Amino acid sequence: MFSGGLFKIASWSDIVNAHAVPGSGVVKGLKEVGLPLRRGCLLVAEMSSQGSLATGEYTKAAVQIAEDNSDFVFGFISGSRVGNKPEFLHLTPGVQLQAGGDNLGQKYLTPKEVISEKGSDIIIVGRGILSASDPLQEAEKYRKAAWESYVSRLGAQAEN
Repeated sequence: MFSGGLFKIASWSDIVNAHAVPGSGVVKGLKEVGLPLRRGCLLVAEMSSQGSLATGEYTKAAVQIAEDNSDFVFGFISGSRVGNKPEFLHLTPGVQLQAGGDNLGQKYLTPKEVISEKGSDIIIVGRGILSASDPLQEAEKYRKAAWESYVSRLGAQAEN
């Protein structure tokens, strides 16, 4: 599917994400196609839903696979900083302006919790923006909250 199939994803997508459940072979296969095209991969190392099995040994294995393939894997989708190497980005889903959850077990954290406290680099927001009456204005609120949290984590002064 990455190189062929109906969508030929590698021909237009700069980034692909993958679960480490199948083992390192999934990254090897994606890398064979993606690396010559200058594509990159994010590994799902943790998930924000209640009861997720993407914890513990799974997360450690995902980090090891990333480290072994750092020429292709450039980061993680995770709830917190899962690796110590600064070259890996950490993108966190399940972010809303107010912490909480939903009836499906999704846990929401704020940009401040995710960036300042858990050490993530980038927030991933879905429903918080898409369900807003003015998605553009709401996206700007998230951008500002994330940036201020990031600058605070660095100990610098924010310039909006």
